[in-house]
Amino acid sequence: MKKQQGFTLIELMIVIAILGILIAIALPAYQNYTIRTKNAECLNVAAGAKLAVAETAQDRGSLANITDTNHGYEFQASDYCASVGITAGTGVVTAVTNGATTGGGTVTFLLTPTAAAGRLEWECTASGQDNEAQIPAECRQ
Repeated sequence: MKKQQGFTLIELMIVIAILGILIAIALPAYQNYTIRTKNAECLNVAAGAKLAVAETAQDRGSLANITDTNHGYEFQASDYCASVGITAGTGVVTAVTNGATTGGGTVTFLLTPTAAAGRLEWECTASGQDNEAQIPAECRQ
């Protein structure tokens, strides 16, 4: 009896077909994941602005007393975050991603504070994304 050595062509083709199917499923999920992490980096940069709003509102008595000069926050550019700004009078933090470097569209995050029982509660909304899976879960609607 002859002993088989190696794989047959059909066995190799089945393995390649299975790998192709797995790659076709995994690649879009991985691309969304990488874009989401780059967008999340912009939210992490905006955390400093949230802290500045909270401290200023506590010090000045309300969100309405926040001006362009008294919050003390200055944005430092990063690879994935184009801008972070604070709206005077409301404390709304606007963070805009750099769509050229994130691989997705330019996403605008609006972080809206609400004063309640001596603390600030933040609501995050996002616009401009190519896909809901490309933004962090806390900003999905």
